[in-house]
Amino acid sequence: MDKWFEIVNESRRKEPSQLTSKAQKNYKKQRRKNDIYTTTAGHKNLSSGAPFTTKPKRFGTDRLRFEEVEPESFEKQAELNPKFWQDKKLNKNIFKRLMKIAREFLDGLGVELQMEDLRFTGSLANYNWSKYSDIDLHIVVDFSKIDENTELVKSFFDNARMRWNDLHDITIYGAEVEIYVENVGDIHKSSGIYSLTDEKWIVEPSPEIIEFDYLTARKKADSLQTQVNLIDKFAQQKPRAALKSIERLKDKIRRTRRAGLNSPEQEYSAENIAFKILRREETLDKLNDLKYDVYDRILSIGE
Repeated sequence: MDKWFEIVNESRRKEPSQLTSKAQKNYKKQRRKNDIYTTTAGHKNLSSGAPFTTKPKRFGTDRLRFEEVEPESFEKQAELNPKFWQDKKLNKNIFKRLMKIAREFLDGLGVELQMEDLRFTGSLANYNWSKYSDIDLHIVVDFSKIDENTELVKSFFDNARMRWNDLHDITIYGAEVEIYVENVGDIHKSSGIYSLTDEKWIVEPSPEIIEFDYLTARKKADSLQTQVNLIDKFAQQKPRAALKSIERLKDKIRRTRRAGLNSPEQEYSAENIAFKILRREETLDKLNDLKYDVYDRILSIGE
């Protein structure tokens, strides 16, 4: 037990969190240089030009700055993505590369463990793939074989995979690889799950056309975007209240999506499509940025 507490704590010390990572520091440094766009008073570096005389907008999910999500991007295709699948079998080169990625991720943990299964899921393992799709690579591990405190093991893996996803930008035919680690027996809701270990479908997707309610999804996404923008408006004046509101909203988004995935419509539920709209239009990124901004403001003194 003590060993695992030490490992988890070490992983947290190593983790380049979005508050302290080199990438985040560089991002925030550059953002300060560009504060003409992100502060209500215009930029402070007057040597680079005159300040705005009107109130500028913060970076975020303004519809003018981001590509509108097309309803058609959620519709089913006539076939699985041919770059990834031939006769419903995963392309051999992609198979080998994903296995290599998973093994190198596990080897880098510094802990002896066995991968029970490696699973490919998400829209690229289904007929609803689009230009927005990424690769959801799920490494299945028996947490109980590692330590009886499975919550501690989960915390370790969560930190490790978030660190890996933050540090790496690996793509296959333009689709970003996202690693997840799940416990044996965990229920993952998806209508398309492919086992690389067994080289067969656990849940084979259906090409059957499914009707989905895009308008309801769009309304749900717009409502959540409005809440993000409202928090943004009072975040600088009331950072502590904003931080609480952000945490509540993030929890609401998670619960809403989970409810959608647990419904009969699963991936095609209005709740899940609303979540995808928020992700594609970068509302979720904006919410995370707001969280870090108000956190920094709470700990700062003076200007």
